[in-house]
Amino acid sequence: MMSTYPAKKPFTGWHMTAILVGFFAIVMAVNFTMAGFAMSTFGGKVVENSYVASQHYNDLLDRAAAQDAMGWDETITLDADRHVRLSLTHLGEPLAISGVTAMLSHPLGRVPATALRFAPDGTGAMRSVEALAPGRWRLDASVRHGSDEARYRSDVQ
Repeated sequence: MMSTYPAKKPFTGWHMTAILVGFFAIVMAVNFTMAGFAMSTFGGKVVENSYVASQHYNDLLDRAAAQDAMGWDETITLDADRHVRLSLTHLGEPLAISGVTAMLSHPLGRVPATALRFAPDGTGAMRSVEALAPGRWRLDASVRHGSDEARYRSDVQ
């Protein structure tokens, strides 16, 4: 009985070389593409000097514990006009905010940080004077009630 299939060609070293070169070419192309995306979307700096920041870590923990002991609850929202509204409560009761110092930045560092001004909204809360541009933003705020101060970080979109 005669076979209708063509004769098999032997698997040679050239075939294995082509498979390995093709495999590593695909891996390298994916790696370079992903590295390009990563470099174009992340500013790359969280703190100026990580060693110096680590030396003050216990101070940061102490300040966070003191802030938690005050018992303030913050609410940071974005209204329909894209203005930031910041309010404080203590044990469910609203606290009148006497001042806010805030910086607005892009979480990936694409846009330089800018100061955001706040004005009282008549209810004890504060509302930003400027409207936010569309997108994702990080708000770092220092909020005062009388002589006490607390710091908050919030992502707003």
